Amino acid sequence: MQKENVVRIACFQRPGRFGAAWPPLRLALLGAALLAAHVTHEVRAARPMLTDDARITDAKACQLETWVMRYPGRSETWALPACNFTGNLELTVGGAIAREAGRTRTADAVVQGKTLFKTMAPNGWGVGLTAGTAGHPQADARDWYAYVPASFSFNDDAVVVHGNLGWLRDGTIRRDRLTWGLGSETRLAENTWLIAETFGQNQGKPFHQLGLRHWLAPDRIQIDATYGNRNGSGSGERWFSIGLRLLSLPFLP
Repeated sequence: MQKENVVRIACFQRPGRFGAAWPPLRLALLGAALLAAHVTHEVRAARPMLTDDARITDAKACQLETWVMRYPGRSETWALPACNFTGNLELTVGGAIAREAGRTRTADAVVQGKTLFKTMAPNGWGVGLTAGTAGHPQADARDWYAYVPASFSFNDDAVVVHGNLGWLRDGTIRRDRLTWGLGSETRLAENTWLIAETFGQNQGKPFHQLGLRHWLAPDRIQIDATYGNRNGSGSGERWFSIGLRLLSLPFLP
């Protein structure tokens, strides 16, 4: 259960996804996020980043981010559908199931809203606000969080840097935490991106994650893969993930 904290920074933070006593799954989301989750780019920073960006899904459109995270002796499967009903309010409702020791159970459930104060243009910057809650059925607890995502574009969006600063109310131990994240997206080829990030809380060692994102159909179908771990940690807290992201055309009324 110590891995559940990775999900806290992202919801999710993608995202996603920390004190040494926290379990690594709670970060996603935040996205998360982080996740969430910890994420946008072409539409938002999104998967596979846990450090979130200052972008949202297109107006009247939806997206689905889904991925599998594998830790030593444990795996988590996430699904985070999100829609932008008004043009400047992205709503996300989703969660995860975990499999450990041959048993499957509900891990986390997330509800999140995200809006922008300034939209990022190429070679410009953007800033927004994300807030939400993550329930943890196994611990009979609920976290509350809010954070400010800011993004900065360079070289016509070939490099985008994201920063997050926020607050997390840990429902398990009833304590407040400062959360932060710093990440980057770098274009390697027309449809392929390198992502790198670090994120954490005001206590404990931070985490890091590296990965690749590739568009099978530009702005519609994306696949990704990442490796992450806590800084200075051995193999006990590392994770691998494989994800899929689907984006729709505008269709909502």
